[in-house]
Amino acid sequence: MFDSFSLSPFDFNLGVVPVLVNTGAAALPAIMAAMVSAVAILFKPRELWRACRRHPWIPALIAVLAVGGYFGVTWAMNAEEPKAGSPRRESAGTMLAGGGDWSQVALEIIRAEARQPAAERPVEDPVAVARDGRQPLVFRLNQQRSGYDGGPMPVGLQLAWEYYADDFASNLSSPLKADGRVFGTATIIDPTGTFGMIFALDAETGQELWLAEMVDEAADREMKGFFSSPAITADGRHLIIGQGLHDDDNCELLCLEAETGELAWKVPTPLHIESSPAIEGDIVVAGAGAIEVGPERRPRGDPEGRGHPGYLFAVRISTGEELWRYQINDPEGSPAIRDGVVYAGAGVNGNQAVALRIEPDEILAERGQERLIWQVDTPYPAVGAVTLADDLVLIGCGNSDYVFTAPEPAGVILALDAASGEERWRIELDDSVLGPIAVKGQTAVAPVRTAVVDGRRRGQIAAFDLNEQGRELWRYTFPRGGMALAGPVFTGALVYAVSNDGYMAVLDAANGELIEEHYLNQPGRPGEMGLSISSPILVDGRLVVGSETGGLRAFEGSEYR
Repeated sequence: MFDSFSLSPFDFNLGVVPVLVNTGAAALPAIMAAMVSAVAILFKPRELWRACRRHPWIPALIAVLAVGGYFGVTWAMNAEEPKAGSPRRESAGTMLAGGGDWSQVALEIIRAEARQPAAERPVEDPVAVARDGRQPLVFRLNQQRSGYDGGPMPVGLQLAWEYYADDFASNLSSPLKADGRVFGTATIIDPTGTFGMIFALDAETGQELWLAEMVDEAADREMKGFFSSPAITADGRHLIIGQGLHDDDNCELLCLEAETGELAWKVPTPLHIESSPAIEGDIVVAGAGAIEVGPERRPRGDPEGRGHPGYLFAVRISTGEELWRYQINDPEGSPAIRDGVVYAGAGVNGNQAVALRIEPDEILAERGQERLIWQVDTPYPAVGAVTLADDLVLIGCGNSDYVFTAPEPAGVILALDAASGEERWRIELDDSVLGPIAVKGQTAVAPVRTAVVDGRRRGQIAAFDLNEQGRELWRYTFPRGGMALAGPVFTGALVYAVSNDGYMAVLDAANGELIEEHYLNQPGRPGEMGLSISSPILVDGRLVVGSETGGLRAFEGSEYR
């Protein structure tokens, strides 16, 4: 992880164990440092609350340290000096006892562990796509949002491993797998706000490789929660993700070293970034969404409710330089990029879909081009992730959101011509399409937030034929009433779909019939907030998915047919 050396009792570093465990006078500085850190943290109520909640043994440890420190100091002050000529063990602690400078030892440890700042590292071919021809990995692995890499399709699923970044955290965003690693996020929502973590795991075992929790350690700034899902650059070097949930402000687009979790750069926004980044070459594009308040859902700002409505922005990955901003209302759905054009939707108070050129302003000026290529009005907020299918731009819209159901729910899937924005066809639905639409071949599978079935609203998964103007092929209804907010994995033969109450259904893609079902939340801890909204992925024959209380889980099974 990129946490720096700390003498806090909550950050144990094996490099300082000899200083802490040596007896006599050598123990005094370490004991004092630990006690000072314990006292200092009392003046940071949020950090103390989070630490004690995540690790209930910490209060007991502090008490033990205090008692042990008292007796240790008393013993040290009364201990006899070693006799002349008596042997001494050659260790950091004994050197300190012999008159060495303990602070210098600590500084040497810091220097040994310090990493070279990312800004000072040489960058090779910063604009070129990776030499091996690899493509970047984005939300749902690709711009068809299938969540599937083309490998084996397991059924009879059995748990391979599970990972909890924190016992009280939920996994809201979609995981990503690259180079033998699984990358994901975890979010804690409590009365003091949101707190987020980014992690990398060994894909085979689920063992934690690194965990990042701080945006700025010097300023003691923790990461905020994550709805945005990570993207990985084509060369595999960098992980890029947006920060913040809907009520968060002053968030950043973050770029981390994929190998270590060290922060490479950050680009601030006064808003939050719930959209998942889109990457092409050396450019990443994301949306900063508005914070709506009141019955009219106006952007939060002055007493009249006027605030920043949101914008799309682009950043050069190799340097962290912000290249441009384009105002568009509430672009919280994930954009998609193809051939230098980014496609995105405008959400609350926006009701639009747009296509923009991604080049920097100076290049467009040289060419005499405008950034906007086309702009199309949508009947409802365009809040779903953009899916690219051949020459079509598919985008889900609706008047309900992840939390609130509209008085008269309605939704639509729009199929737009990628070149002109002209509407090819549309599918009218019973409620919003919030999760990404997954495409394989000429079939699309979409999560429909809810539909009325037997007098009750329940989430549905629906399949449509792209060759026949979106003709409906089948629908599956979640039997317990959970909403369909996450995007499904679609392999062409199977569909793996999740309801927000924590059930994953494996469906036959030919007819939508249920093959098997699995509960994702932790036994005895049902998801009370309905936050099982992580869209699963299927890579190398293993399905990986997060949930509200069940952490991140990997499943494997026998190959389908």
